[in-house]
Amino acid sequence: MKLKSLYPPVKWRLPVIISLGVIVGIAAFLFHISRATSYLSDDSETCINCHVMVPQYYSWAHSSHREEATCNDCHVPHDNFFNHYYFKAKDGLRHATIFTLRTEPHSIFIKEEGENAVQNNCIRCHTEIIESGMLAGTNPEIVKQRKDRTCWDCHQDIPHGKVRSLSATPNAIVPLPESPVPEWLRKAKKNDN
Repeated sequence: MKLKSLYPPVKWRLPVIISLGVIVGIAAFLFHISRATSYLSDDSETCINCHVMVPQYYSWAHSSHREEATCNDCHVPHDNFFNHYYFKAKDGLRHATIFTLRTEPHSIFIKEEGENAVQNNCIRCHTEIIESGMLAGTNPEIVKQRKDRTCWDCHQDIPHGKVRSLSATPNAIVPLPESPVPEWLRKAKKNDN
């Protein structure tokens, strides 16, 4: 009985159905055009859906890390499944909002939460090297320094170098994402001109 009270009057049903159809259609189109499903993967090319990340992608693609690690391997926590996808969703939503509203900064800097994820992932992947007795022989302070500083305090050029903005990597050649505009719409647009 209560559910029926939510139905619009008979004369409004068709306009309401059409309006809901338009809203759902626009939402589906925005979902498609934003390549939302690509963010579920670990493909590093997803990071260049937004042009502002091209320098970071370019510098990673020319680093030794490209053979072993994707962007998510370094920038997303791997302590458990739920935290991994929660962080991805939260960070992705923040990025999508910033890029959609065109409020991205000219110079990209990692946030503290992201720094913690990267530091933990450096340690996760390089534990054997960090805890090696060989390093203690060359630098007795290595254990203390590992806990007091971030890895990139010393390893500043790994893997992004000093890249901070689009102008830092002029002439960067990266794979550009395909246009999300459907072929039928491109043809219709071409015929209008």
